[in-house]
Amino acid sequence: MNLFETIHARQSVRAYLPREIEQDALRRIFDAINQAPSAGNLQAYRVWVVRDSATKQKLAKAALGQDFMAGAPVVLVFCAEPARAGRYGARGAELYCVQDATVAVAYAQLAATALGLATCWIGAFNETEVARILELPTGLRPIAMLPIGYGAETPPRTPRRPLSEMIVERA
Repeated sequence: MNLFETIHARQSVRAYLPREIEQDALRRIFDAINQAPSAGNLQAYRVWVVRDSATKQKLAKAALGQDFMAGAPVVLVFCAEPARAGRYGARGAELYCVQDATVAVAYAQLAATALGLATCWIGAFNETEVARILELPTGLRPIAMLPIGYGAETPPRTPRRPLSEMIVERA
C-alpha cells in the first residue's frame, strides 16, 4: 500500500478481533513513531504500551466510557514531555511537546493502517485520571490514546469537507 492509499484507507475502528498483534508489526509501528518529525528533533514525548486488560478497562473508563478501547490488544498512550522541549522556553513546554506527541500518533496510525491493523484516535479523556492509572512521572501529560488491533468492523466512510472550505491560497 503506498502512502496515499494508506491515508485514504485509515479510518476510526471501534471493534477489534481477539487476536494478538505480532511483535514485528509493533516494532514497525514503534519505528514509525521514532521517525516522526519533532521540534528541534527533541522528540519531546513518551509512549506507554498497555496490554493489561484491567488497565485498558480503567483507561476506557477515564476516556469517558469509550469501552471499545479495552477490546484492542494494545493501547498506546502518547504523553507530552515538556522538559525535553524546554530549550524553546514556554512555547516549547506548552505547545511543541504537544505537537511532537500528536505527530507521533499520526505516524503510528498510518503505520498500523499500512500493516492491515485498525486504530481509533482517542482524545476525549480525563488527563489526571489517565496519569494516575499509568503512574506517569511528574511533568508528563497524556495527549492521546491509540487502541490498535485487527478490525472486527468496517465502518462506513465518513464524509470529508470540500477542499474549497479549508484550503486558502494567498498570492
